Amino acid sequence: MGIVSQEVLWLRILGKGNVQKREIEEIEALPVSHPFRTNALKMLSMLRANLLVNPNKDPEDQELAMRLSPIYDQQLEQARQEGRQEAQQQGLQQGLQQGQRGVIENLLALRFGSLDEELAAIISPLLALPPEEFAPLLLQLSREELLSRFAE
Repeated sequence: MGIVSQEVLWLRILGKGNVQKREIEEIEALPVSHPFRTNALKMLSMLRANLLVNPNKDPEDQELAMRLSPIYDQQLEQARQEGRQEAQQQGLQQGLQQGQRGVIENLLALRFGSLDEELAAIISPLLALPPEEFAPLLLQLSREELLSRFAE
């Protein structure tokens, strides 16, 4: 779909019959990651919703609403998948951070005999560093050096 096509796309979609059908097919044919496709499909889903709530729809509007139903279903499924992926990513991030917290807690407890309040207070600032930075510090710096460097 060229720039000229995009400029008049909405006019053709608001048309009727074969012109409208062709434009919907062109949008569906765009690559899934194409931003124009994503935005256009969202707008077509909104058009479908508006058509469904219109009590005075003619047979062409009913047909268009039915034609747009699979597009709506695709958008809904894509949103679900994105939500699942985001939740999974957040879970992985949370698990990684908990694992790093456990490593820091264990190293502090092993090096200094216990994890008291002062040492526990420096865990969050240590977590802000990547493991390749915090691990050597935990192994090399004294308790006093760690506390003076990372105490909030």
